[in-house]
Amino acid sequence: MIKNFKWLLLVSLTFVACSSDDETVIDPNSTDGLPLTAGSADFSKYVALGNSLCAGYSDGALFAAGQANSYPNILSQQFALVGGGEFKIPYMNDNVGGLLLGGFQVQGPRLYLAPGNNPTPVTGTITTEISNILTGPFNNMGVPGAKSFHLLASGYGNIAGVASGQANPYFVRFASAPNATILEDAVTQNPTFFSLWIGNNDVLSYATSGGVGVDQLGNLNPATYGSNDITDPSVFASVYSTLVTQLTAGGAKGVVANIPYVSSVPFFTTVPTNPIPLDATTAAQLNGGIIGPLDAILTAYGQGDRLVTLAAGSSNPLLIKDESLTNLGPQITAALIANSVPAPQAGLMGSLYGQARHARNTGDRDYILLTTRGIIGTSQTGIPAPFNNVGVTYPLQDGAVLTADENSKIVAATNSFNATIAAIAVTNDPDNKIAFVDANAILAQVNSGGLVQSGYTMTSTYVTGNSFSLDGVHPSPKGYALIANKFLEAINAEFGSNFKGVNLGQYQILYPGSL
Repeated sequence: MIKNFKWLLLVSLTFVACSSDDETVIDPNSTDGLPLTAGSADFSKYVALGNSLCAGYSDGALFAAGQANSYPNILSQQFALVGGGEFKIPYMNDNVGGLLLGGFQVQGPRLYLAPGNNPTPVTGTITTEISNILTGPFNNMGVPGAKSFHLLASGYGNIAGVASGQANPYFVRFASAPNATILEDAVTQNPTFFSLWIGNNDVLSYATSGGVGVDQLGNLNPATYGSNDITDPSVFASVYSTLVTQLTAGGAKGVVANIPYVSSVPFFTTVPTNPIPLDATTAAQLNGGIIGPLDAILTAYGQGDRLVTLAAGSSNPLLIKDESLTNLGPQITAALIANSVPAPQAGLMGSLYGQARHARNTGDRDYILLTTRGIIGTSQTGIPAPFNNVGVTYPLQDGAVLTADENSKIVAATNSFNATIAAIAVTNDPDNKIAFVDANAILAQVNSGGLVQSGYTMTSTYVTGNSFSLDGVHPSPKGYALIANKFLEAINAEFGSNFKGVNLGQYQILYPGSL
């Protein structure tokens, strides 16, 4: 009996030995199962430059958990598998978000989804004081609010300029010196690899303000720009060329991304242009007392396409003010008075409807801001009934809507910016130093039906689409993981690495109220 047991043990060991010789070792971190490799890139010193997207901004604020889930930090964790070094982040002090300056709140806390599915500011104490300067250098150089030219701006980290808007409170916290630039603080670290995603805010601030700004096309002096202005494409091209030239001067390689259209994010697509419910009686009253008479006057002046006849149902269009239209207010007033409308009422209608039209959802469409949904159907202070119903008889004003005309300016600037990025990253990259991420195409896919990864369908549907946080602009934790994976795909393609990326199932859809 003992003899047979020994024989069986020898056979077992023989099979183990044969199995061990023939078995292929699978690397779970690589796309092809082969040993993980960096390819021709060196990730030992990785520095990330950009704006709020780079920093990990989410739910309307910057906070520690969001920073930890930023796409650069996710990238750094992957790079660490092939020799990547420490990735230092200028962490906020808490998970409440918000900023203090001299003890006074200058930035509010993050949002969370409260009961009833209401995005609500979290409760808690804001503890991040701008004047408490951190000791760097930091690998994540993402600065919320930064435009392209801010990366070259001396004094952008000087606390003395925060109140006047000449400095950025987030950069103040970790700038190496008051007059240091973001680019200087990056290149002095001698990075071996960098990521650069910048230019979004060069159009985004104009868009999220509802076009309350200026298209600075032809103005080459960004020092004269307002905070919501669109950057001149020539300024962007000069700045972007400088950024890439200096980042690669020491031999570093990197990855860059282009700019998505603002119409790909839920801040502009969640609120429909036609959400007004009317019963038959109300629709008839509005058509007879306001819409019909106005339409007759506008038609007489060749502007009969501004208004549509309202109908019983739930999909009547919003009434908006479009500043690109010829102001026919005086003509409306005069025509109404001629038809025996009392002068005060005729004057009010002329002032309200001189540039009014119904919002469009097709062709050259308009976009209603996410922040506007709370005022639709409310009563406008100081305006008498029935002219005070916001979005129905009182036109949504500039700042509540991104009109088709305003969006066309954004699209033109975005196209110019993206042409510059592609030329520098693809056309003029003979040494294969730069990988390129077509973020515009990726976000368009997310918005137009969804992008499947790790078994999750990533869409731009507000709250439930997986991709975006509650501010409607910045990604959710899953969204940042998706971005990181798309950056890794581009890095693999350009440098011959074989990163597999992260599983989106390991990242939350939204942050809870308590972290």
